[in-house]
Amino acid sequence: MDKIIGIGEFDISNKQEDILKTFALASCVAVTMYHPKALAAGMIHIALPDHSLNSTEIGKPGYYASLGIPRLLQIMEKEFNCKRNELVIQLYGGADSISIHDCFLIGRRNLAAISKILLQEGLRFSYKDVGGTLSRTIAMKVATGVVKVHTQHLRI
Repeated sequence: MDKIIGIGEFDISNKQEDILKTFALASCVAVTMYHPKALAAGMIHIALPDHSLNSTEIGKPGYYASLGIPRLLQIMEKEFNCKRNELVIQLYGGADSISIHDCFLIGRRNLAAISKILLQEGLRFSYKDVGGTLSRTIAMKVATGVVKVHTQHLRI
């Protein structure tokens, strides 16, 4: 079954028939986590780096990297008895705007925040498909942890 992860959301599964999907990652970043022994997967669609910037989306557990990544790690550990150091972590998205007036650089800031949080948690990612001016849609098979990426150039 397809499980759709919207902006600021995350989901987990250990059902082998499930596929975790998220759409149109531009400056947003999807972090995937896969535990090969438990055959369990998690995905989060992060919009902003830090909840201290704005508290309007606190109700969405994955909206901010600062809140979402620790929460997803905690849930993967609790629900599937995953050991953090055995997780295969991958990053997707974090694109730059094609606008020359993009002074916020949210994609880059998201990636920097995620890298810092993973480092603080004693983790590192094994693969990344990030940056550039591409929108990415990804689908992760829970049975294998394989992520398929569809890209499209950003237009503004």
